[in-house]
Amino acid sequence: MSNKTMLATLAMAVAFAGPAFADKMKATLDGKAEVPPNTSAAKGTADLDYDAASKKLSWKLSYSGLSGPATAAHFHGPAEAGKNAGVAVAIPNATSSPVEGSATLTDAQAADLVAGKYYINIHTAANPGGEIRGQVTK
Repeated sequence: MSNKTMLATLAMAVAFAGPAFADKMKATLDGKAEVPPNTSAAKGTADLDYDAASKKLSWKLSYSGLSGPATAAHFHGPAEAGKNAGVAVAIPNATSSPVEGSATLTDAQAADLVAGKYYINIHTAANPGGEIRGQVTK
């Protein structure tokens, strides 16, 4: 095998067997995205990494301007924007911002996440159904 052929073969092997990269996702949260919408001035952002091989979802969620302390935060789904759904994954320790965490998803949860059917909701005492919300997108 010539050096040129060997290098080409090696390059192809690295391309196909290279490290798996996490999918980058995000969510922008506000009161207008809630269902029904509200007039909260609060805002939030979430930066997400999803590793399809391990089904691990990691997040960093930041928010400000809530009507009071956050009482809970969750990933909800499956639901597209404008629809509500039950809690799919809890976001622990979300009573102060920022909050970081991770969870390993089931096959069904992973499919819904990748299909864009998850949203993040932050709840407060004044808005127990959710004060700010954002759809998870790539």
